[in-house]
Amino acid sequence: MGKQRKALVIGGSFGGLFAATLLMKAGWSVEIFERVGEALADRGAGIVTHDELFAAVRRAGAVVDETIGCDTTSRATLDVAGRIIAGMPLHQTLTAWGRLYRLLKDVFPAGFYHYSRSFERLEQDAAGVTAYFSDGSSARGDLLIGADGIRSVVRAQVAPMTRPQYVGYVAWRGLVDEGALSAETQTALADRMAFGLPPGEMLLTYLVAGRDYTTQPGQRRYNFVWYRPVPTQSELADLFTDVSGRRYENNIPPDRIRPEVIAAMYADAERLLAPQFVEVLRKAPEPFFQPIYDLESTRLVFGRVAILGDAAFVARPHVGLGVTKAAGDAAALTDAMLAHNDHLEQALAHYESARVAFGAAIVAHARLLGLGIGPAETAPGPRVLVDYLRRPEVVMREIAVPDWAERTPALHAVAAG
Repeated sequence: MGKQRKALVIGGSFGGLFAATLLMKAGWSVEIFERVGEALADRGAGIVTHDELFAAVRRAGAVVDETIGCDTTSRATLDVAGRIIAGMPLHQTLTAWGRLYRLLKDVFPAGFYHYSRSFERLEQDAAGVTAYFSDGSSARGDLLIGADGIRSVVRAQVAPMTRPQYVGYVAWRGLVDEGALSAETQTALADRMAFGLPPGEMLLTYLVAGRDYTTQPGQRRYNFVWYRPVPTQSELADLFTDVSGRRYENNIPPDRIRPEVIAAMYADAERLLAPQFVEVLRKAPEPFFQPIYDLESTRLVFGRVAILGDAAFVARPHVGLGVTKAAGDAAALTDAMLAHNDHLEQALAHYESARVAFGAAIVAHARLLGLGIGPAETAPGPRVLVDYLRRPEVVMREIAVPDWAERTPALHAVAAG
């Protein structure tokens, strides 16, 4: 490479950190611009890992060892009485959002990570691209990367018609200290991924690192995710309304969720879930919910602007690939830059052709897995397929598995047949 090129990365979460770190290691000058004023808070979420994710973490310069997360060796489905009605062996590693974020944040040079820089707009020409921020500042580079999430301001400027689509259900989430649970519940859940399958719903729990990211037994935390239908926009708007009557647009802070909403969730849990799961939910401080969306882009490159991670595609969490896809996008972009050296246009075209196909594939796969959530009579698929996707053995075999790509053809054959 001749003159050192510069990339402006909008968004400092996983997509932005992976893109910035890998490009910097490839010889680029890189700056990250994050809208919040401090290190991003631990979102209380678990992350399913894949080999591709670990490869990108190592490539970024971070160490992947036994402290990265917690291992599971099996899966089990519990009925409403708490009995195991189905099980299967499956080894995988689960990590926590905060653990992985801190690992990446620590290997990126602090002086190039800028807080409180809310992106507003961009301008580009034949020589470069300029980002303008709400504080009146600006920055100029050769490439601007939109890694600012599902509500991407970058994407809104370059592809305004590409928007998230609500799919009709939400995910309740939370974390509870392993030691806060009864011995009976710890024994039942153990080091496995456990599922609860009320009609048209799905709950799963698994262990992740505990406070200060320890993976010591007894000091870990259980992560739970409970997918529940909320089919209409009016019902969703009601969930987003706090005790003062304020309505939030996309996400409501956990401490603003109305007490009666939490109480109704607990009451439903008592009626629908195994006692072990009820204990996990009740002992998790500040449970919260997130609406589930599909987002699919047909283009990822707009002149000197590229989008990646959740700014480009969002697949429902059932496939367990959100962070891995962001890492893969960043690696593919970096590889394209290395392969095409000074030919930025060719490099970006190569990146786009590779990752559009991949993003579309995982959105389609996750959408298929999501047919198991909601009333069977309103699911956009044959009833026989919906019933098949709700079988415990199918759920355990297909949801958030490390070898999803190998399993995809068989599952889609069932859908087609």
